Amino acid sequence: MRTEVSQKVFQGHHAQNAFSRGKTPWPAEDMAETSKQRLVRELSQQLEAKNKELRAFNYSISHDLRQPVRIINNFLSRLRKDLQDKLDEEANRKFDVILSNTQKMNRLIDDILLFLKLGSTELTVCAIDWKKLLDRVWQELRDNYHERKIDMKISTLADCHADENMIKQVFVNLLANALKFTKDREAATIEIGSVEKTDECVYYVKDNGIGFDMQFADRLFLLFNRLHSDVEFEGTGKGLSFTKRIIERHGGRVWAEGKVNEGATFYFTIPKRDKIHHIKIKKPIGSG
Repeated sequence: MRTEVSQKVFQGHHAQNAFSRGKTPWPAEDMAETSKQRLVRELSQQLEAKNKELRAFNYSISHDLRQPVRIINNFLSRLRKDLQDKLDEEANRKFDVILSNTQKMNRLIDDILLFLKLGSTELTVCAIDWKKLLDRVWQELRDNYHERKIDMKISTLADCHADENMIKQVFVNLLANALKFTKDREAATIEIGSVEKTDECVYYVKDNGIGFDMQFADRLFLLFNRLHSDVEFEGTGKGLSFTKRIIERHGGRVWAEGKVNEGATFYFTIPKRDKIHHIKIKKPIGSG
């Protein structure tokens, strides 16, 4: 026991002498590790606080916004039923307009919730099988466009490690966008390709549609922002904003180039695998 006490006293004395000489009794790497751990803990606490705020906000949207829409919809339906023998054609039309807009409001609420979810869902990265993924994309879209003449050109795409389901949604959004804005063309021409760079791969979807004025390029990726009315082109203006959110979750970028009546090209980047540090990597089945 005496030896142990004496050793502790000696260690404490040694530490004091070290501090008095401007030195630390612990290796510099240990001090650095302590600072890193503190930083990680602080960032984790901040992230948890943000997630709590997000969950509260999601609940507020799903409950507080839906409830008044639900009440309006229910009362209108009851009122219409009660007055069905007294309503003329114009009155029925007005009821249809109101009910249609309550349904649209519900869809917008769903879109907001999905947009928020994209920012918090964990990404699971794996090597992308482009043929398989693009086949899945076309299977999801083809029933809406089977009567149209579409010339689809797909180049060999650069290897990519990303969340498969999210990248699938990116191509669903970009191809649906290209198909939508080529609807007045005799034949839609759509090109999918990529360019490999040192730190990232650039992917693009190009079409021969109506294009856009480049002065509005920054507005294309804003949630619910539209350059055309929903009478001209259906939709709520969510697809490109969802695409931007997904790609930014991967550490990439999105942008677009176009010219009025001369088509548009939408680009996105995915960092190469050795540049991805913040995403969970999916291990192949059977690996350790």
